[in-house]
Amino acid sequence: MRLIPAIDLKAGHCVRLLHGDFAAETRYGMDPLALLAKYRDFGADWLHIVDLDGAKDGSLGNRASIERLTAQKAVKLQVGGGLRSTAAVAQMLDMGVERVVIGSAAVTQTEQVRTWLEHFGPERMTLAFDVRLDDTGTPWVQTHGWQRQSELSLWSAMANFTGSQLKHVLCTDVGRDGALTGPNIDLYREAVRRHPQIQWQASGGVRDARDLHALSDAGAAAAISGKALLEELIPIEDLQPFLPNA
Repeated sequence: MRLIPAIDLKAGHCVRLLHGDFAAETRYGMDPLALLAKYRDFGADWLHIVDLDGAKDGSLGNRASIERLTAQKAVKLQVGGGLRSTAAVAQMLDMGVERVVIGSAAVTQTEQVRTWLEHFGPERMTLAFDVRLDDTGTPWVQTHGWQRQSELSLWSAMANFTGSQLKHVLCTDVGRDGALTGPNIDLYREAVRRHPQIQWQASGGVRDARDLHALSDAGAAAAISGKALLEELIPIEDLQPFLPNA
């Protein structure tokens, strides 16, 4: 399993949200480019970049920051947040992003996204399904920066892509995101059981090396971590088994 550090951008600054709440923001003083260099030196070969302003309202307030990050070539980037049109996806890929992350559009524009998978190729796209679990444990997909709940469960959303070339899916348990309470291992184990052909990326709650090993044992292809890495809660030697260039 690969560890992919996450950098969330809001108005050009590196931030983290608690439970996806835009009112519960922690801003970090480190420049995004310096953070990229730090993670590259750790041995990361991919970074996950989230344009929170784009996810919330489709704005391009972080475009300049993303361009600076893509200008370096040592680390591959997957970038998401507000990519809801063919033009926006094409521009991001043309900018040098290795893989775009499609969130809300995967729910609201399913046929369009299926077309993108065919046109741009499954290796250039990750579908992101952000979920909140109800009292029965059913994961319901959230959209538009986690501000709206759709009428689709994660499993129904995945069913919409049956027969497509879909390969990469990022699933975030919003209730655990930024909370350092541990990832939802059962959710990812079930996701892998239902869709073993998918390269699942797990996000939300990672706090220590035990969580990374548990996600690996559950079958996740990658783990996304933001806060635990930003706050240096995991010793670098514990991260190295999950960093290809360490």
